[in-house]
Amino acid sequence: MTTVNIHEAKTHLSRYVEQAAAGEEIIIAKAGKPVARLVPLEAKALPSRKLGLLAGKLRVPDGFDDQLPDEILDLFLNGPIFPPDVEPNPQETQ
Repeated sequence: MTTVNIHEAKTHLSRYVEQAAAGEEIIIAKAGKPVARLVPLEAKALPSRKLGLLAGKLRVPDGFDDQLPDEILDLFLNGPIFPPDVEPNPQETQ
């Protein structure tokens, strides 16, 4: 445990935050009296996940990974950015 005065803590705050994050407790004192404690945050434990929670509830179609038809690929690769019946909003393109 390290004790520092307020001026020292303000001057070297990032150093003391790093030390606290590494597990050290820093006491900040004013006129020699401890007034605050800098400690690391405890990591919140995430709830454990259950594997297979949706097993049997979803179905992926047989052709899911099949290549798209040529006309749809052409639209993705060479088609217009905006459909012909939609004008771009100049404020959104800036």
